[in-house]
Amino acid sequence: MVTELDVRGDEGLKPRLAESWEQVDDKTWRFNLRQGVTFSDGSAFDAEDVKHSFERAGSSEITCEISRYYEGIEITPTVVDENTIDFATEPAQPILPLLLSLLTIVPSETPIEFTREPIGTGPYTLTDWQPGQSITLDRRADYWGEQPAVEKATYVFRADPSVRAAMVATGEADIAPSISAIDATTEMDKSYPNSETTYLRIDHAVPPLNDKRVREALNIGIDREAFIGSILAEGTEIATAINVPTTLGWNPDTKAWPYDPDRAKALLEEAAADGVPVDTEILLVGRTGNFPGATETFEAIQSMLSEVGFNIRLQMVEVAEHEQYYSKPYVQDQPVLVGAQHDNSRGDPVFSAYFKYHSEGRQSGIVDEKADDLIDRATAATGEEREALWSELFGYIHDEVIADVLLFHMVGHARIGANVEFTPTIATNSQLQLAEVTPK
Repeated sequence: MVTELDVRGDEGLKPRLAESWEQVDDKTWRFNLRQGVTFSDGSAFDAEDVKHSFERAGSSEITCEISRYYEGIEITPTVVDENTIDFATEPAQPILPLLLSLLTIVPSETPIEFTREPIGTGPYTLTDWQPGQSITLDRRADYWGEQPAVEKATYVFRADPSVRAAMVATGEADIAPSISAIDATTEMDKSYPNSETTYLRIDHAVPPLNDKRVREALNIGIDREAFIGSILAEGTEIATAINVPTTLGWNPDTKAWPYDPDRAKALLEEAAADGVPVDTEILLVGRTGNFPGATETFEAIQSMLSEVGFNIRLQMVEVAEHEQYYSKPYVQDQPVLVGAQHDNSRGDPVFSAYFKYHSEGRQSGIVDEKADDLIDRATAATGEEREALWSELFGYIHDEVIADVLLFHMVGHARIGANVEFTPTIATNSQLQLAEVTPK
């Protein structure tokens, strides 16, 4: 509903609400805003709206997912005039325009707290919202940009992927962007790399997970190959980094941990002999409906880890309960493995590295000075140096730190009905823009 400051296309950033941008100095970017833009309530868009939107996203009074991408960076917006705004950063941010492409723009009058009546600059208005059930969007007659083909759309929420697939098959719905591989058997179904990486986050602060041998045993105690083509779709890739291989700095020299149950058992025995409490119950937390086959995936992981000697208890939870394990302050009354997915379709690790691996990161399980240094330097670097630093970081945290249990780069499946034309992309898993849909 709300519109991005910029939008990233196949050839890089494309103008949208910002017509152009330039780097004024090493730490300052200037954005020249599009004139003649109005919000869905008829008010005019200007630089004060951008400033308010950025400050609102980072406010402690609201929980905004976008703010996590700005962790570790001090960003100060300054209005130059109604059509121009500067962003000063500490440290320098050579890809700040890409970072700001995630920012959603609201009028400067919008309160900080969550609103049930969002107002944006996009081509649609929100005309009905049934929490947990559906939302309905209607096309704006006064939209400032090119009018999309779809006049009205309803997004219906159904937890069961088989139900979603059946709704398209019967004509009750036009697009189901996420169905299971088991259901994707018709000519209506299309597969796509969905930029999600499935992994288990390890909290290194709690025994026995603070022992590197235990973390290695976790990694080699899981037969990743066994999931592909069974619970998970053909084309699913075994992960060696939190980001997909198309991301800048992906390290081709980092090899996936092999399945080696005998060595896993030996590592646990060695750690136990040194007094590590390897028989402590470890809670494996999975999120219900996180992806098609999530429950079956975590059940299989529990079984595999139990076979090599871990004491694993599986608990599947809904998204609200999952958050208390996933983001700081963590629940730490026992060792926890948090099953989750991370989506980075933007092409640069800056959207992942700090909050996943920096000592101060909101969802980091590690405290490591070298990792912190690599993240800080890579974030401020450009060109080949930036790529090399990211590559070094991902090799280091995988091979030396053993930061987490990386599992899979996922494949998505969408079912497209006969009444529309739509091609899923790497971004479809996180957003479905109606401008990309054409009625037949």
